[in-house]
Amino acid sequence: MTNSIDLNCDVGEGIENEHLLMPYISSCNIACGGHFGTLETIDKTIYLAKDHQLKIGAHPSFPDTKNFGRKLMDISDANLTVSIQNQLDLFIERLSFFDEKLHHIKAHGALYNSIARDEKSANLFIHTVKKYMNDVFLYVPYNSVIEKVALQHHINIKYEAFGDRNYNDDLTLVARSAENALITDRKKVFNHVLNILKTGKVKTISTLEGRIEVDTFCIHGDTENAIEIVKYLFKNLQKEGFRID
Repeated sequence: MTNSIDLNCDVGEGIENEHLLMPYISSCNIACGGHFGTLETIDKTIYLAKDHQLKIGAHPSFPDTKNFGRKLMDISDANLTVSIQNQLDLFIERLSFFDEKLHHIKAHGALYNSIARDEKSANLFIHTVKKYMNDVFLYVPYNSVIEKVALQHHINIKYEAFGDRNYNDDLTLVARSAENALITDRKKVFNHVLNILKTGKVKTISTLEGRIEVDTFCIHGDTENAIEIVKYLFKNLQKEGFRID
């Protein structure tokens, strides 16, 4: 029996490698103006995603292009709410132009980490995006605060794990500032992903194994050898009986 798994990439972030990534993934998260993204880059990336028949998601962030959305931002709740909604409104408008619908929303960077851990941030995010969530999924980490808040509000979720990132014992991601944050060797990424799929557990940096559920694996589009990694995953996961969709 063939099992299916979704591979996603964060794209539209100025790397301009989307045309090389998209043949090997099944969904994408497109930057929509917070950490990166202009009308031109959004349209170009939606066009490519449509051409490759991918599930298209919005990738909202703190409005912080200077730090690429990867640092916690000191911003009022009201201003963050307005920023996220402006990002989503623009993105949905551009999707409509291409006759496409929003499949999912996935927060970016420091915002993703904040809502995963902090109840106040998670509640703010859910109240901000709830009106967009009809027949739309929210990509969330397993056993996170945002998962619990989303389910309380009857929002459809998909569990996301990271193929190119190491995990702490509490299933949070190792901080990018640490030397062992990223997994860049394609074979190690594959073994990391395959172990999760076969055992339902993730090996942490202290070699413990924590239970995890996953519907979609992310490979960051700005990882230096992201194309090499997704090609290797695409080929070898199918050899193991997993369909990429």
